[in-house]
Amino acid sequence: MSTTSMTLTLDTSTSRANPTPAPMKRLTVPRIRQRKGGEPLVMLTAYTVRMAQIMDPHCDMLLVGDSLGQVIYGLPHTVAVTMEMMCAHGAAVVRGSYHAAVIVDMPFGSYEASPEQAFTNASRLLKETGAAAVKLEGGKVLAPTVEFLTSRGIPVMAHVGLTPQAVNILGGYGVRGKSDVEARSIVADATAMADAGAFSIVIEGVMEPIAIEITKAVACPTIGIGASAQCDGQVLVTEDMLGLFDRTPKFVKRYGAMSKVVADAVKDYAADVRARTFPTEDNLYRADEEK
Repeated sequence: MSTTSMTLTLDTSTSRANPTPAPMKRLTVPRIRQRKGGEPLVMLTAYTVRMAQIMDPHCDMLLVGDSLGQVIYGLPHTVAVTMEMMCAHGAAVVRGSYHAAVIVDMPFGSYEASPEQAFTNASRLLKETGAAAVKLEGGKVLAPTVEFLTSRGIPVMAHVGLTPQAVNILGGYGVRGKSDVEARSIVADATAMADAGAFSIVIEGVMEPIAIEITKAVACPTIGIGASAQCDGQVLVTEDMLGLFDRTPKFVKRYGAMSKVVADAVKDYAADVRARTFPTEDNLYRADEEK
């Protein structure tokens, strides 16, 4: 399905985003559901226009995760993330992308009270960002909310296993499902979410057999993060994948060492400034130069 809309492209000569009409052929929610058992789905987090532009040709989905609380704002966890943050960053990522379906996290406190509260905030996210769907964390207890949203036209990606918004209850970010009781509970959560109409399910930080069992049990695609290669797709926080942080979680594979690249570039810039070797003649404007 094709959707024509107004989007923004980046003029690299000025680093400004300029509105230009462009045909947008995004991956749709129904097509994502159809990928169950097929070619694995590729998803990464994105929070800004430029990163969305770089990643969009290679990703099926871009997740505007509430992980931006830690990655962008330096918060200790995701609990403090607001609707305003998610709306602003979600809109930026939509403006910077053409191909990938954009999914926006619903922040803590925006959906738990009632299905009606969830609909009010989810509809706001879709209206203000132009995203394709929302993501919410939780299991069986939130299945009625997922059914309420999906029956009213709001696609929902579910999230089970390690749910970072519940850090105060869980007491940390350790792997989930070590006990048989907890493992059964996670599988039941995922099944309930799928039955309620979730078009896909993120499975985070669980023992691998749990992820495999869920993937086989549900009709919608599963997206693993610290789960299993047998999931129907994978997601990582982009900054972790790029090596922008010193700590690398066990479930992350670093595909770059961008922290060193940035640090070396800043070091060289600082040295040039202090030595007065920047700016050079090539960087200056002169009255006799051609306009």
